[in-house]
Amino acid sequence: MTRKAIFEGLIVDEAGRPVTTTFVGDDPCYVIDDNGFKQHILSEKVDCQVLETMREQMKGKEDLLSEQTAKMLGTDDIFSRAMIETQLKNMDQQFDNILDMGIPEESRAYMGMLGFRVVINVHGDVVRLDQPAISSDDDGGEE
Repeated sequence: MTRKAIFEGLIVDEAGRPVTTTFVGDDPCYVIDDNGFKQHILSEKVDCQVLETMREQMKGKEDLLSEQTAKMLGTDDIFSRAMIETQLKNMDQQFDNILDMGIPEESRAYMGMLGFRVVINVHGDVVRLDQPAISSDDDGGEE
């Protein structure tokens, strides 16, 4: 069981209202206002859906992602790319670490500023995942 709500501050309901977090016993929960009734949804249910969606979106694009990441880090060499690509291919292990440790508050704030947002329904099902697009240098000049 996760110790904290990983995407705290980045989740909204279908009406666009922020979803708060709390604990029920030791379990972190997202709290959704369902016409005045506060639905408490285990954060792990929502967080795992988000991580799975992200994993599916990255699947098969590890080479592009590793290249872009290496460029962003300023270590654009074959060894750095290979190391990053290996980490991306072992994403399940990375997600387990995220579930255990969470995402630092500063990183969540930055994700929010970039446009990352999770929309869930009153049952805790992810309806939509909004995230910034990855731009490519060879996009044919499109804007």
